[in-house]
Amino acid sequence: MHFRRDFLIMGAGTGALLAVGVSAFAQDGGNHTKSAIAVTKVFGEGVKLIAVVIEYEASVDGASLSADSFSVEGRTVTEVFASTTADPADRADEGPFVIVVLSAEDANAALVQKSGEQGSSGGGPGGRGGPGHAGDVPVYDTTYPPASATVVQSGLVTLADGQVIDGGDRAVETANVENLVVDNFQQLEFNDTKTGKHLRYNLFVPKDHDPAQRYPLVLFMHDAGATSDVTRTTLFQGLGAISWASPEDQAERPAFVLAPQFAEIIADDDSRTCEALDATINLINRLAGEYSIDTNRLYSTGQSGGCMMSIAMDIKYPDFFAASFLVAGQWDPTLVKPLAKQRLWILVSQDDAKAFPGQNAITGVLEAEGAKISRATWDARWSAEEFRAAFDEIDAEASPINYVTFAPGHSHSRRRIHRRGQRPPQHMARSLYDRADPCMDLPATEVSFPCPFARRAAIATPTA
Repeated sequence: MHFRRDFLIMGAGTGALLAVGVSAFAQDGGNHTKSAIAVTKVFGEGVKLIAVVIEYEASVDGASLSADSFSVEGRTVTEVFASTTADPADRADEGPFVIVVLSAEDANAALVQKSGEQGSSGGGPGGRGGPGHAGDVPVYDTTYPPASATVVQSGLVTLADGQVIDGGDRAVETANVENLVVDNFQQLEFNDTKTGKHLRYNLFVPKDHDPAQRYPLVLFMHDAGATSDVTRTTLFQGLGAISWASPEDQAERPAFVLAPQFAEIIADDDSRTCEALDATINLINRLAGEYSIDTNRLYSTGQSGGCMMSIAMDIKYPDFFAASFLVAGQWDPTLVKPLAKQRLWILVSQDDAKAFPGQNAITGVLEAEGAKISRATWDARWSAEEFRAAFDEIDAEASPINYVTFAPGHSHSRRRIHRRGQRPPQHMARSLYDRADPCMDLPATEVSFPCPFARRAAIATPTA
């Protein structure tokens, strides 16, 4: 079977590879395996190594497999099963692939390394502790270093034809890597002749999309902590872009997903942005001319600095996006009056010393301008069922602007809210997009949705 060799280049120049090693796994004097693959998955807190896939030369009897029969150096094996593919989501009674699942809670599961805080220790613009001025190129402090897995088949494995492969102590290193969802994004570049800016970006194109149909586009913009000249950094950081491109989400709501990789600070605490704002808008316009994108269903979201950039876009281009999901950001309240007639879902932690008072000030201005705003305070420790009930309650009010805060003391503050493993931010955004879609005939309250946390979002429905 042919494997994709989409190695992750995570450094400047030639960079470093996420997976290294040589495929060799001999037992009983023969070579019963063809290769081993490291599998990564992005979680709320970033990308992790979550499985090793061993391809055998013949089909393996899944019933013969046990977690005790395999070990991976430095990791906890939680489950082992057979598969017909190298995808850990494909479980089978038998197949040539053996999926060795690793605990995502292992201390060394995460691939991210932080070298220090971005920007100077002397504080940001105006002495308020920001990451720097808009347009500054900071020291890139986030990297994803080389990762490899060494696997040993220590117990017996029975093939589907009854042949038994004895265990041994021969260690095998992974030779290839599969990055779930991330590999489905294209890494591209845009030279904007209008601004002179050069943008790196990640683009997800819906699988088997029909050029005769029109699809929504979701724009996700990262925070200052992901500022980098390595295009995939924003994808590895968290779920901000990944969640919209998951197979489960795309099966119900096919959409283009755009995740620019900014190499400079895009927005600062003095409510200023760099020229990447206009360049990103120009990029979306270009993509809309190249692909079957519905320009009536463009949506923006971002966290921290990305949230601030989204606010600035909504102010400068008030009719461009159908709706925006604003996470953990703030802006000069004297500038936000154009937002009063827009569709917004705002999410912030009350522990956020900047965004919480900042959004309080913003929503105060919007209400003074006549905007209808629904408010709620949630507990970040809630179960899925409790989030569901709280979501239904605020969603039933059908306000164009919803303002949700996490109660203090037990929620992630600032940019980490958007990267949490919980699903509420996504289902909140979907409901917002539901009501924002001009092509939708039914109100949100009359549209059913199979996802545990959301109504059916109109961004999923291609239009002719």
